[in-house]
Amino acid sequence: MRKKTRLVGGVAALTITFVGAWEGLRLAAYRDIVGVPTICYGETRGVKLGDQRTRAECDAMLLESLKRHEAGMRKCLKAPDRIPNKSYVAFVSLTYNIGTGAFCRSTAARRINAGDLEGACEAATWFNRAGGRVVKGLQNRRSAEYRLCMEGAGG
Repeated sequence: MRKKTRLVGGVAALTITFVGAWEGLRLAAYRDIVGVPTICYGETRGVKLGDQRTRAECDAMLLESLKRHEAGMRKCLKAPDRIPNKSYVAFVSLTYNIGTGAFCRSTAARRINAGDLEGACEAATWFNRAGGRVVKGLQNRRSAEYRLCMEGAGG
């Protein structure tokens, strides 16, 4: 049985463009802000310093990773297909950035499940720290996710 995904067509394109712009593309492995080996669009799974990838490999890796994070996100949401597309993309972006476990334990996920989409959009902005400190880039990303989320919510 195929896993359910909304990352096809226009929703996939918007998600890839949105997340890719925030993550940035690096073809050689590097240490991220907290010292984790990272490559491509923020991929950390199985990455070692010295690794190299092509843009095509990074694009494929991003789509697969987004789908993996989306699947994890969907497992903790009662009705993920009721979330408007733009809000859905914002939550996939957040999940990709903070991880499925953190998203599923979040107030944002609880608020989505309670039917409070606007409150969930707001709660998602609270993930603005790395290494225990507020990071301007994360504040900017959460602000952009919030705007996209609220467009979907009609707010």
